[in-house]
Amino acid sequence: MKTPKALLPLFHDGIIDAVVSRLQSGKEATVYIVTSGSETRCAKVYKHAQQRSFQKAAEYTEGRKARGSRNARAAGKRTHYGRKVQETEWKNAEVDALYKLYGADVRVPKPFGVFDGVLLMELVLDSDGRPAPRLGEVEMTPTQAVEWHTFMIRQIVRMLCAGLIHGDLSEYNVLIGPDGPVIIDLPQAVDAAGNNNAFRMLARDVNNLRATFGKVAPELLETEYALEIWGLYEAAELAPDTPLTGLFTRDETAADVGAVLDQIEEARREAEARQRGREQAQDDS
Repeated sequence: MKTPKALLPLFHDGIIDAVVSRLQSGKEATVYIVTSGSETRCAKVYKHAQQRSFQKAAEYTEGRKARGSRNARAAGKRTHYGRKVQETEWKNAEVDALYKLYGADVRVPKPFGVFDGVLLMELVLDSDGRPAPRLGEVEMTPTQAVEWHTFMIRQIVRMLCAGLIHGDLSEYNVLIGPDGPVIIDLPQAVDAAGNNNAFRMLARDVNNLRATFGKVAPELLETEYALEIWGLYEAAELAPDTPLTGLFTRDETAADVGAVLDQIEEARREAEARQRGREQAQDDS
């Protein structure tokens, strides 16, 4: 196929030799299959902010640190330079997350570098050597569903131990390779320690997968891994190999509303007494 404009610099620099085909086009980027020497790889070309349809980006970027104090200040402004910084940081987020998670033994595509803003990475193939299908495109047996669900929960734990939450994990951004699931699409990766939405994002990731695998293995629908994992994480007791049960006991103790109201009334009376004391002191002076 004709080389897309965004890939021409990589072609001229000898980083890629040819563009085989377009693999997919999503809300944030278009991915192409390319050749580099004897290797076949993926080239991810990010769309400009005006073209992206990804919503509520601020929820995901909270807690991220821009490179350099000038960039940090500019990112918070709506100037041309500020928007350019935001765009660069959005792209860098996936690159940083991909390298970090690959180094933490999370099952993600192997990265090969970023060239002129284009991310070059491993092309995930199926057992027949074709581009791997998405999780939502494969048929599972109940046994496979339980096995893959267990594996994905462990990957989520590994991600969290590395300080990240995928933030948009579902059947659409998990590929099924010969060795099982592979996680893709990380530009919205959430900083677990610095984002106030972290638990909500984690719970959504976990529960999306629970719903997907639970269609085939209904017993998974009764699990509460999100609450269990987050509880261990907040208690600093979570490690990549921490045993999990999928069980979580909620505090069902009913709140004593009367006692709470009594405390509020007592505090109100004390505040009024203090105020009367201050007023009396002013009158006596």
